[in-house]
Amino acid sequence: MSTFWLKAFELIVSLGLLVFIHELGHYTFSRLFKVKVDRFYLFFNPWFSIVSWNPKKHKVTFFKNPEDPKPDDNKDKNETAVAEATPAEVPAGNEAQTDEMPANGKTTWRDTTYGIGWLPLGGYCAINGMIDETTNASDLSKEVHPWEFRAKPAWQRLLIMVGGVLFNFLLAIIIYAGMVYYWGEEYLPFKNATDGIVYSETAHKAGFMDNDIPLTADGAQLEYFDTDQLKILSASKVQVLRGTDTVTLNLPKNFMLQVNSDLENDIQFMAVNVPVVVKQTQPRGGAAKANLKEGDKLLAVNGVRTATYEVFTENLKKNKDKTVPLTLLRGTDTLTVNVDIDGDGKLGFALENEASKLFKTENHSYGLFESIPRGIEKGCKQLVDYVKAFKYVFTSEGAKSLGGFGSIGSIFPDHWDWYSFWSITAFLSIILAFMNILPIPALDGGHVLFLLFEIIFRRKPGEKFLERAQMIGMIFLIGLLLFANANDIYRFLFK
Repeated sequence: MSTFWLKAFELIVSLGLLVFIHELGHYTFSRLFKVKVDRFYLFFNPWFSIVSWNPKKHKVTFFKNPEDPKPDDNKDKNETAVAEATPAEVPAGNEAQTDEMPANGKTTWRDTTYGIGWLPLGGYCAINGMIDETTNASDLSKEVHPWEFRAKPAWQRLLIMVGGVLFNFLLAIIIYAGMVYYWGEEYLPFKNATDGIVYSETAHKAGFMDNDIPLTADGAQLEYFDTDQLKILSASKVQVLRGTDTVTLNLPKNFMLQVNSDLENDIQFMAVNVPVVVKQTQPRGGAAKANLKEGDKLLAVNGVRTATYEVFTENLKKNKDKTVPLTLLRGTDTLTVNVDIDGDGKLGFALENEASKLFKTENHSYGLFESIPRGIEKGCKQLVDYVKAFKYVFTSEGAKSLGGFGSIGSIFPDHWDWYSFWSITAFLSIILAFMNILPIPALDGGHVLFLLFEIIFRRKPGEKFLERAQMIGMIFLIGLLLFANANDIYRFLFK
């Protein structure tokens, strides 16, 4: 499978899981408060569905949409008669009404049509009696029925609306707890990056120098290369250890945006110099002939010190088709051996890439009950860090850095890796939760805003107002989606 299709698959699987859990949150609270849910869909289904299931009719359909209930001008007048009639007594032409109306006014899971759409841009939970992207004010009957969303007290409607956000955040916590329980955590302390830390050109302009060891960010202690970089990027003052001196750097206000711009070109803000260590030699290669062993740390090629892998490979190419001296560290002994470099500038060995074998890392293992509070801690920390970084979106540089599905897909690895997949999925779940709670009409946060207005002022906004607000919100979100994906296309074509 090509890298593009693998990343696309990872993205769809990850977003599919997040959308399902989000809509399940709305569905669960709706069912808890006996609100009828008309449809529960993973992905959107304009024109047709991949599959849909109506449990009440025992009907499964493929590649078409289930029939929508037909509006009936006399619905309010006829509802009582239809509800009391047996199926055989229901007048012809009112079948859609019977499907829409829960038996005896009580809702069950069988009142919902479940389906999978073909457009993987989200999903929806169509809640009866609620104005959203699937329903407008004219679709609602004049009479309010007990199974409708609008018939429930404001506090119940509020919980239904925050259910998706709550479930997404809980999912992130569960994923983080599961990861630390299964894999534990391995950290590289800054002080243990013994081969040095290198910084990007953007970092150099901000005052960083190669081999600086970060100490504090706005007074907060910095310890680990793996987890503390975001603290540095969002800080205004950073202290570093430079040789034996402690130096304070005043970072520019848009430093994080500059670093994000670099990331679009695969330029990392900071990187650890990884030593060149032999993992395994290949038969008949120069490394095998020179009797290199697992764990050998290669220090110099033909007398030239090679502190990084890039410098090492560059010097091999300069000496291709030659036999040259190679300096290495084996245990505590420094040795020099002659090696044959082939015509491609290679020695024929695999690199060691396990951090624990390259550096002195810190390992933390967690039992089942220890992993839960750690999962909560990681989830809350990621949320706080993301909220702090979100302020940059409202700048011109931040708008330029917005990305769509291409940018999201690019963060997945180019090979299947469960740890990376779950780590990215948990982070995306937090982003989805936060973005949905923003007070924008058409998002959950917009509905929450209007419900809080109702609770505080003890009156509901009008249905026509809610419909117009929903429409304005949808136009804004579609425009934002198009803008973000246009940024991706521009970067792909011109950068």
